[in-house]
Amino acid sequence: MVGRESYCRCMYYSANALARNMTRMAEKEFERTGLAPSLGFVVMTVNKKPGIAAGDIAHIMQLQASTVTRLVDKLVKSGYLKRKTAGKFVLVVPTPKATRLNERLVVAWQELFKRYTAILGEEPSNDLTAAMYEASCRLESGPKTKRDISQRSR
Repeated sequence: MVGRESYCRCMYYSANALARNMTRMAEKEFERTGLAPSLGFVVMTVNKKPGIAAGDIAHIMQLQASTVTRLVDKLVKSGYLKRKTAGKFVLVVPTPKATRLNERLVVAWQELFKRYTAILGEEPSNDLTAAMYEASCRLESGPKTKRDISQRSR
């Protein structure tokens, strides 16, 4: 018989299980804002840096440009963001609706932090977050050449 423990040493399985649990918590906390967590983080990013390019949002949020385009499209349609052309660049700016929502978004984010740190502890939560971010960055950059691969396997 296969139990839950069968896959616990698999990073793919464990990362996805953690992501599902965190998503449920985040959705609960962001529910009061009327936005899904991913949309809320885009709005907070644009509120913090009005006139940001979509590519910069993608870089900050570690998302594909096409994903950010889709999220921004939803937020433009619902009146939170606007696109503004500056020469050959398209910049994203918040509307007053987004600016007014920012405090509630920040509170939801803080409440999410409180919720998972109450379960895991603050120091372990911070350590886990830092380790996951570092791992994500390293996996994203990956080995560049065959030489890099052979040196990493030593």
